[in-house]
Amino acid sequence: MTQIAVSPDEVVARRYRDPAPTAPAEWNPVLQVLHEHRSVRRYLPDPVSDEVLSLLVSAAQSAPTSSNLQVWSVIAVRDPERKARLAALAGDQEHIRQAPALLVWTADLARVRGLAAERAVPLDGADYLESSYVAFLDAALAAQNAVVAAESLGLGTVYIGAIRNKPEQVAAELGLPHGVFAVVGLVVGTPDLEEDARVKPRLPQAAVLHLETYDASAHPAQLAEYESRVAEFYAEQHLDHSWSDRVLTRLGSAAALNGRDRLRDQLVAQGFPLH
Repeated sequence: MTQIAVSPDEVVARRYRDPAPTAPAEWNPVLQVLHEHRSVRRYLPDPVSDEVLSLLVSAAQSAPTSSNLQVWSVIAVRDPERKARLAALAGDQEHIRQAPALLVWTADLARVRGLAAERAVPLDGADYLESSYVAFLDAALAAQNAVVAAESLGLGTVYIGAIRNKPEQVAAELGLPHGVFAVVGLVVGTPDLEEDARVKPRLPQAAVLHLETYDASAHPAQLAEYESRVAEFYAEQHLDHSWSDRVLTRLGSAAALNGRDRLRDQLVAQGFPLH
């Protein structure tokens, strides 16, 4: 299937489903890749080579990291049987099985704890919520750099938050030591263009961009406008969805978190005291 080139203003308009697009002030290939991101859930069997994997990791390591602590790691899973077991733990999502690679991004304090033990020095600061927050943030920044790198190469991606549904079992499957926690999964592979994955519109900028101070006065109007725009996207995907209903259902109960309501206890058990 041939990709049809579109102008920068059309690319930005797709991101918002804006009926009156305006040309962006600046444009380059990086902005093109960022704005064209879409979740891909059907993949061809083409493997992700060692060379490409190495490139994705070097891109990930080029992301910012707080105080250069680098408290994250990634586990690349390409073995079909292991991917199948992880898929079963992560909401039984078929694209995890189908795609050639699953990258599991982890908060990793084990490496620095080992360094402290080797030198027989205290590491009390690692026990606090701030340090765990830094590790999660570092892992997320690294993963997003890998997403941009993969998509710049023509690969498709989709995040797997459900990797946190059953973290004890995921940790056992991946051999995660004390002090390492699976933050998010990332499926990577060659997109099956027959899926026709499309750019999902985001909230209008006025709903998320605040100048100088936070101002919620525009939220009702902006959310109503977004509801009408995203409804077109869902209709094209043959889905009978309301964005507002989906958000309220997803956050409406502990049960809707699919096991992630236990996350604090699971973090503590895996070596993140969160003082």
